[in-house]
Amino acid sequence: MAESLSSPADLRRGAVSAFLGYLLWGLLPLYWKQLHAIASLELIAHRLVWSVVFLALVLVIRDGRTTWWRVWREPRTSAWCCLSGALLTANWLIFVWAVNAGFVIECSLGYFLVPLFNAGLGRIFYGETLRPAQGVALALAAAGVAVLVAQVGHVPWIALGLAATFSIYGLLRKRSSLGPMTGLATETLLMAPLALGWLIWLAASGGSVFAQSDALLTLGAVSTGMVTAVPLLLFAYGARRLRLTTLGLFQYVAPTCQFLLGWLVYHEPFSSERAIAFALIWSGLSVYSADAWRAGSRARQQRPRPVSPG
Repeated sequence: MAESLSSPADLRRGAVSAFLGYLLWGLLPLYWKQLHAIASLELIAHRLVWSVVFLALVLVIRDGRTTWWRVWREPRTSAWCCLSGALLTANWLIFVWAVNAGFVIECSLGYFLVPLFNAGLGRIFYGETLRPAQGVALALAAAGVAVLVAQVGHVPWIALGLAATFSIYGLLRKRSSLGPMTGLATETLLMAPLALGWLIWLAASGGSVFAQSDALLTLGAVSTGMVTAVPLLLFAYGARRLRLTTLGLFQYVAPTCQFLLGWLVYHEPFSSERAIAFALIWSGLSVYSADAWRAGSRARQQRPRPVSPG
């Protein structure tokens, strides 16, 4: 639903829902840290399998079978979903491994970089012209990454891996006609056979979480599907009621939460050099966001007003 057609109450509910969705995504490190005893690859396999179960239940209740099953009559759509599903799986694996290895701050950096990666991909694949402010934003982000490379002596592959996989995933999803719930359900279903095969092999070899007789770990593994779907449901509800420019500002809630968790809760090192790098990247984001907001405002002002009858 477009914002112009939304009531003030709808807009408030949409804003609260989108904020909560991004907040839950931002707090996910707390959840994954509780499951650190489970190997990251097994965790992602559980996430894929149980996401299919939970999302299928939601879709059947919401839409019946028609919306989902029409996907399988469109091979091209299925192929795109397979590729986007592989990218999403890689993104999840990098994130979960990095969180449990003590790199929450670098994870936050990756998601701070996503909007700027999106601008770059739009220029490369869609020929979108970068406005001067967007060019400045990308230059500031590149400078921030360069400072990090100079500080640690190697490329921050966790941050760049997260930003690249999620941005390219978004690029592929832009080509899809599927909604967020149906798209995610299809992607996880296509990845699920491999995940299920891995879990079966682990169970047969005695290495599965189910063989550890730890009820909390088992419950945590099974609940990965719900943990994946609930923020998405909140986001989808908000996205239907808010402008893209408004929604875009909420996306910084998640990496901000991750940064604060890594710094204040998990006491990860945050040196002055890293602070300079983050300051450059945050400056780039500020320039980018302000420019996007101004462009959205101008577009709304130039939109033709309806002529009243008579």
